[in-house]
Amino acid sequence: MDIKSSLEKLFSLHQFGIKLGLNSTLHLLERIGNPHKDLKTFHIAGSNGKGSTASFVASILIEAGYKVGLYTSPHFVKFNERIRINGIMIEDEYIAKFVTELRDHIEKNNPTFFEITTALAFKYFYEQKVDYAVIETGLGGRLDATNVIHPIASVITSISLEHTQHLGDTLEKIAFEKAGIIKQNSKVFVGKMLNEPEKIIRNKAQELNCDYNLISDFTTITADRLIVTLQKKSFSIYFTPLIGTHQLYNAALAVKTINKSLSIEDGLIISRGIRNVIKNTGIQGRYEIICKSPKIIFDSAHNPEGVRIFTEEFSRESNTYTEKHLLFGAMKDKSIAEMIKILNPYFDQIFFTKIDIDRSANEDELESAAKSAGIKINIVQNGSKFVQDFFMERGDKCLVVLGSMYLLGEIKSKMLEKST
Repeated sequence: MDIKSSLEKLFSLHQFGIKLGLNSTLHLLERIGNPHKDLKTFHIAGSNGKGSTASFVASILIEAGYKVGLYTSPHFVKFNERIRINGIMIEDEYIAKFVTELRDHIEKNNPTFFEITTALAFKYFYEQKVDYAVIETGLGGRLDATNVIHPIASVITSISLEHTQHLGDTLEKIAFEKAGIIKQNSKVFVGKMLNEPEKIIRNKAQELNCDYNLISDFTTITADRLIVTLQKKSFSIYFTPLIGTHQLYNAALAVKTINKSLSIEDGLIISRGIRNVIKNTGIQGRYEIICKSPKIIFDSAHNPEGVRIFTEEFSRESNTYTEKHLLFGAMKDKSIAEMIKILNPYFDQIFFTKIDIDRSANEDELESAAKSAGIKINIVQNGSKFVQDFFMERGDKCLVVLGSMYLLGEIKSKMLEKST
C-alpha cells in the first residue's frame, strides 16, 4: 500500500472506537517482535499538561546529545506528527510498509487506531535505535495501549474530570487509572493537583516501592521565576516559549524528571532544552499566537481545568482588546456547558462550530449545551473560513480558537491548503 491507502486503513480503525485493555496491544507487539521491551522510556500521563511535559523532557534530552523518540497524540495536520525522532517526523514510506505488513493481522484481529499507532511508534523507535523514547499516554493510563512499557520514570502531570465514562466519575477514580502507569521500583514525578487524587498516586507509588517526587516539594515560585531544586544545586526557570505560568510547572516537572533519572544538571543543557522545545519537538496549540494583528490565538484546552488555565493567562491581556471573539469546538463527551460558563465572561461573542470527526459535538448538541449554561452563542458552519476572514479585521481585535486539538488541526490544515 502507498501512504494514502495506508492512512485510510489506519483511520478506518476508528470504527473500533476506544478499547481499553492491554491484551490486543500485547498480541500485536508480539507479532512484530516486542520492540517495546528494548526501549528506554519515560512515560507521561495526566489530564492536562502531558503533551507539554513530554515535549520538555524530549527537548532537554535532545540538547543533552541523545537520539530521542517522542510519541504524542493526537496530531494537528499530519499523522506523522505523532511519531518523531529529534523533532523529525516518521517517514511516509515507513508507515506504509508497516501497515502493509500487518494487513492480515488487522483484518483478523480488529485492533484500534491507537493500538496500531502505538505499535508503529515502538517499532520505529526500536529500529532507529533511539537512546530514549518519551511516551505520552492516550486515554487514562492503567489500560492505555502505551502501558506495556517499564519506564525509567513515570510522570503524572495533573488530574481532572475527563472521559468519565471510561475512567470513572470522581477525581479519585481517575487518579487510580492514571497511577496505573507506575511500575515497581521506578521513579515517579507528580505535578500540581488536589490532595485527594495526589494521595491515591502517592499510595500507589509507595506500594510499589518507588522514588516519589511531588512538584510542591522541589519547586519554589517567586515574583519572576520558578526555582527547581536539583540533586546538587537549583535551577531557575524565568520563561518558556509555551505561554503561561502553568508551562513553568510543566517545564519544572520535566527538568526534575531528567535530573533525578539521568543526573543531568548542566544548566546550559537544561536552558537550551526549555528554550528550543518548539524547534526540537514541533509542539503546537498551547496558547499559540497565530497572528499578532489582529491577534489570533489557538489553544487546545479541552476540559474545564484546561479552560481555567487558559483564562488565567488570557485575563492578563484581555482588557487590551476592543473586541474579543471565541471560536469553540469540542468532542461530544466533554463538559461543554461547564467550559463555556468559564469562558463566557472573557468574550464579547462566542461562536460554535462542528469538527469534521464522528465524535465531535454537532450543532444541536452545542446549542443545547449553551442553552443549559444560559449563554447565547452563534453557530459557524465553516470554522476555517471564519478564521481566514478574521485575518482581514482591523484594530485591536482578538480571536481565540479553542477546544479540541482536532478543531485546531482542521483549521490549520485548511489554512495550509489555501497558502499553497
